[in-house]
Amino acid sequence: MAGVKEYKVFDVTLAHKTLLTPSLMRCVFSGEAVKKMKICSPDQRIKVLLPAEDGTPPRLPDVGEWYKLVQAMPKAQRPIPRTYTLRSLDTVAGEMVVEFVVHGTEGPASAWAMSAQPGEELQVVAPRGDFAGDNGGYEWVLSENTRQVLLMGDETALPAIKGILEQLSQLDNPPQVQAFIEVPLQADCIDYRHLTFAEVVWLPREGTDESYGERLLDAARQSVRLPENIHAGAVTVAEIPDGEIMWERANAQQGQFFGWVAAESSAVKALRRYLLGEKGMTQESITFMAYWSRGPRPH
Repeated sequence: MAGVKEYKVFDVTLAHKTLLTPSLMRCVFSGEAVKKMKICSPDQRIKVLLPAEDGTPPRLPDVGEWYKLVQAMPKAQRPIPRTYTLRSLDTVAGEMVVEFVVHGTEGPASAWAMSAQPGEELQVVAPRGDFAGDNGGYEWVLSENTRQVLLMGDETALPAIKGILEQLSQLDNPPQVQAFIEVPLQADCIDYRHLTFAEVVWLPREGTDESYGERLLDAARQSVRLPENIHAGAVTVAEIPDGEIMWERANAQQGQFFGWVAAESSAVKALRRYLLGEKGMTQESITFMAYWSRGPRPH
């Protein structure tokens, strides 16, 4: 995430929450501090600082580097940071929206979103509105040259994909979009048939024996339309070592095609291997991001 100049710690309060689908909770946060935030892109990343293991609410001072402050605290009292998409921001009303994937109480973020009540306080690390430059912390960049877009993601990428589709829907002449979204349940699918520029394909894992990302890879093999002019057949692709975060940025100015892929780490690596290695797409045309990885996570 960007540095001290571009991001800062903000105090926010949960105003209200709504269960949008069985797996997605919309939380609206408010506060005077929210009026001083900024959003640069529909996939704008922020850090949500959750209560510590012992239940202590986050109380970081707005000085220095927040992560160093967290690491200096006793482990049981450290806020638990998790990365989320800033779904929307209203600096006039002082409201921001984060959509949490909910999957029971085994994870701190899901557990908090399910149990939190209006009035509960949190902190977030978000772009500061008084920074005149590019705050960073996002990968979706729409070029005026882009005429074809590929979006692929799982439920953790859904808030960003929703924001991207909303942004494109405001254009007079949006690019043609293929979006493939893997979600836990059939009931998590959203009707986007009103978007005439977009083919949105939902891939619920419910009723299948497929694991995270397998339906996305199947869709890539069977249904993704790739432009003929920017791939040249199978090539050798450097593998990303185990344990290394999968994060490669495309060059949005490269051409008329732009791909955006975000999901579980091993799934993203498999999609990269197929799209670049087997189909010969150029790395400059597709952004690959591991939004999360399976296995235990450090606090």
